[in-house]
Amino acid sequence: MSDILARVFATITDRQANPRPGSYTNRLLDAGEDEIVKKIGEEAIEVILAAKGQGDQRVISELADLTYHCLVLLAARGLTPDDVAAELERRHQP
Repeated sequence: MSDILARVFATITDRQANPRPGSYTNRLLDAGEDEIVKKIGEEAIEVILAAKGQGDQRVISELADLTYHCLVLLAARGLTPDDVAAELERRHQP
């Protein structure tokens, strides 16, 4: 795996600390958790629709959108991808 998730998350947290006019990330963060969660729901539905007949490239694209919005939610809540990784590690223990 690449470090792109870490780089995207770093950009999101940078936008939190240093808002930029016109930034979609800042619009989401400013709108609050309800809007972020709404976008996650929309993207999850789009992943399902893509998986049911729109082809692999569309699935990848929609999963990328869902992942981005989940990263925004983590940042908004003061959490990190490492928190999710730790939970996966905990679950993966033999």
